[in-house]
Amino acid sequence: MAGVLKALRPILLAAVLAGSGPALAGDMSGGARVFQAQCSICHHDTKNAPPSVGPDLFGVIGRKAGTLKGYAFSAAMKHSGLTWTPEELDRYLADPGKVVPGNKMPFPGMHDSARLDAVLSYLETLK
Repeated sequence: MAGVLKALRPILLAAVLAGSGPALAGDMSGGARVFQAQCSICHHDTKNAPPSVGPDLFGVIGRKAGTLKGYAFSAAMKHSGLTWTPEELDRYLADPGKVVPGNKMPFPGMHDSARLDAVLSYLETLK
């Protein structure tokens, strides 16, 4: 799996940098667009979706990090002690490598606060 992630890293980075245009903070439809453009390459947003490169994000708010059945999390994520609140996701998505060193998410971070707020608003609807 690590080899696949390493091989996909340039593609993932290009997808992240391509973005999807501006989204308004707290705008669910904008958040869905941000998710589609930046997250869906690795993550699903539907209940009981099969494992992908990353874990399914349906119901992520309130979930203990590293616990979704069917996904092979890194030891770093399993032992992070995090529970995915909007505040923790905000910190993590801004700089995944800093918040959970050794995680396997090849994502440089989301630095546009409006896009970050929009995707967090969207993730909160996935229940």
